[in-house]
Parts: sequence; structure tokens; C-alpha cells
Amino acid sequence: MSRVIALWRTKTIGIISGAWTDYFELTKPRLVSLVLLSTTVGFYLAYPAGINSFSFVLTLVATAFVAAGSMALNQFLERGVDAKMIRTQARPLPSGRLKPSQALWFGLIASVFGFLMFIFFVNLTSALLAFLTWASYLFIYTPLKNKTSLSTIIGAVPGALPPMIGWAGANGAVNFHSFLLFMIIFFWQLPHFLAIAWIYRADYARAGQPILSVVDREGKFVARQMILNMCALMPVSLLPTIFGLTGVVYFFGAFALGLCFAAAIIFSASNLDLRARYVLRASIVYLAALLILMVIDKV
Repeated sequence: MSRVIALWRTKTIGIISGAWTDYFELTKPRLVSLVLLSTTVGFYLAYPAGINSFSFVLTLVATAFVAAGSMALNQFLERGVDAKMIRTQARPLPSGRLKPSQALWFGLIASVFGFLMFIFFVNLTSALLAFLTWASYLFIYTPLKNKTSLSTIIGAVPGALPPMIGWAGANGAVNFHSFLLFMIIFFWQLPHFLAIAWIYRADYARAGQPILSVVDREGKFVARQMILNMCALMPVSLLPTIFGLTGVVYFFGAFALGLCFAAAIIFSASNLDLRARYVLRASIVYLAALLILMVIDKV
């Protein structure tokens, strides 16, 4: 009898552990971590003393819930598409480990909890920005992915709003400085996502999504868009120093990082089949280093 009970307990613990793992995977933790990183930088740059621990934690926790909820709802909305793509077939919904209703309720509860935290414990401005991010991601960007290659540009908007959420969380308002952070993340996302889209273009084509890497089979327009957006990102990344948000260390560091990122894109543009991953890796290093420089050289 004791052995049966022990086996039952082991199986039960395994099921519970597996369910928690599936719900965690539903939140797309890597994307949520990027959201939290950019929110942290926005908060730090906005707050005069750097970080107020209590308000910072509340802002970050609220952001985490809204981001996790939106990712879960995105997987609920795109479960049919995910089932067609090799890289997403093992996700909790297409694999059948979770039911659509479970993902829907989880996403709604997490989102509402995050919004309520913003409203009652942070401030209304950050709540409105969080809702704008959530709504534009789910109800504008997500459906447009199945209709037009311009969805990439639309999707860059909710992706660039988290620094403004952090800024608003710190002082209850947004200003031109916070918009500079938005612009940097906006232009950074485009070559970053275009690299991902090219690497997995066969998957996107299989799912019937007309993104740019599917429409442009030779990759010439994709490469051109990477270069054009890098040309926009380069001067925009220098504006925080010009407008008094960061110091000269950041300015020259951002300039050097921009040259390296641009070199990686130009080098890869002639053969994206072999080199698109270079752009992807360079974009990750670039953004991380740029944000670190902002924190280090805050004025």
C-alpha cells in the first residue's frame, strides 16, 4: 500500500510540475524578460535617484503580469498557425498539453491582474500605456500577420512601448526623453525580426503568413530594409546624449556599437541564407550593450 501511495504521489507531483511548466512556457519567458529589461531601463532613466525599490518592484511585477497574459493570449489566438510551424508545434496548445480554454483564462486573469496593479499601485498613465501595448499586440499586430507584410512595422509599436511604461511608472508621465527610448527599440526591432523571419521563412510560408521574408524570396528587399532601418537607428541612438538624457560615454559607445551592428548587417546582406543568424546575434548584443551604456552613463 505504501508503495502504491508513493507511486501515486510521484505521478501527481509530475503532472502538477508539468502543468506549471506548460503555463510558464505559455508566457514566452524570453520575450517577457526582454520586456522587463527595457521597462527597467525606462524606469531607471526616468527616476531622479535611479531606482525607488518599492515603486520599481510594483511596476515590474505589473508589467510582468500584463506581458505574460498577452503572450498567453497570443498563443491562444495563434494556436492554429503554431500547429503548422515546425518550430512552434511543441508549444503547449498545438501539442495538446493545455486546452485552449486554459490558455484563454490564464491569459485573461494574468492581464487583468496586471492592469489592476497598474491602476491601484502604480499610476494611470502606466496602466494606459500597458493597455495600449496589450491591445495593439493582440488585436492589431496578431491578425495583421496573416494579411500583410507590413505587420512587422505595426508589431514594432507594442514592442517598443515597455520603456515608456517604465518611465511612466517612475514619475507618472511620459515626455520626449521616453519617446527617444521608444524610437530606439522601434528601429532596433525591425532588422532583429527580419533576421528571425528569414531564418524561419519556410515555417512562415507553411503557415500561410505573408511576411516580408515569404514575399521576397530572393531576400534583396529584406536586406535593404535591414540596412535602411539600421540607418535610422544609428542617429536615433545618439539622441539621448544630444537631448541631455545620457553622457558622452554613452554617445561614443552607441556610435561604436552602431558601426559594428551596421557592419554585421552589410556583411550579411549579400547572403542571408548563410548569414542571417549573424544579424540576429549582433542585434541581441547591440541592444544589451546599448541599454547597459544608458544605465551606466545616465545624466
